[in-house]
Amino acid sequence: MIYARFRHSAREAYGVIEGEHIYELEGDIFGEHLQAQVGIPLSEAVLLAPVPRPGKILAAAVNYQSHAAGASVITKSEEAPPEPQLFLKPSSSVIGNDEPIVLPEGARRVDAEGELVAVIGRACRGVSADEALEYVFGYTCGNDVSARHWQRDDLQWWRAKGADTFSPIGPVIATELDPGGLELTTRINGEERQRTNTVALVHSVGALIAFASHVCTLEPGDLLFTGTPGVTPTLLEGDIVEVEIGGIGVLRNSVVRQAPPTGAGPG
Repeated sequence: MIYARFRHSAREAYGVIEGEHIYELEGDIFGEHLQAQVGIPLSEAVLLAPVPRPGKILAAAVNYQSHAAGASVITKSEEAPPEPQLFLKPSSSVIGNDEPIVLPEGARRVDAEGELVAVIGRACRGVSADEALEYVFGYTCGNDVSARHWQRDDLQWWRAKGADTFSPIGPVIATELDPGGLELTTRINGEERQRTNTVALVHSVGALIAFASHVCTLEPGDLLFTGTPGVTPTLLEGDIVEVEIGGIGVLRNSVVRQAPPTGAGPG
């Protein structure tokens, strides 16, 4: 199924997309809910970030061998790590499809990282890799936007990975997918810059969830960014970046630069 969060006639809701219509859901998308019998034309709806304020966002570093060499200036290794390396991103960094990525003041090089994102559907703690996918609600496209000089120079990646707008997700959540066999492509202004299949993940989605769940409880709506492949493209003001994953769709965002301050604050 294809789930989406949308706006229509000044109200926001979750719905199920079937053909050219979206059918509103009443209740908890991660629990019990009812589906409306009458659909809204998709052309009249605006798709929003499918999980606007997740409880937490976990992200995997260097989870494709093809990314290891390019990341070595930061990680000091040209090999993918033997066990998952996860970091946290703030929920305030989430934006949806067609919302702008804002290059922060002082950010010199900001890269796109096209990624598969798992959306947790049920609370889990201490699960095995074999059972981990049972706790996934579905999958969406993500872009782990990263300010490289801050990532290189800071002791932690909070500033480099956590700025407002640095976690675009969407446009929908797709269920019943095999996360180990999806085509992923990142484009800048229509030019392909990244391509992989998630079969190349060093640590599978199940392994990442299992690893994380032995440290902290994963809860419905939590997001897991699973890593990016190859060389990551740099974003410039005016760019259009697209992350496309087979079975999910295309996440599209423009790139703008943060407006300079207009004046001094109150004295």
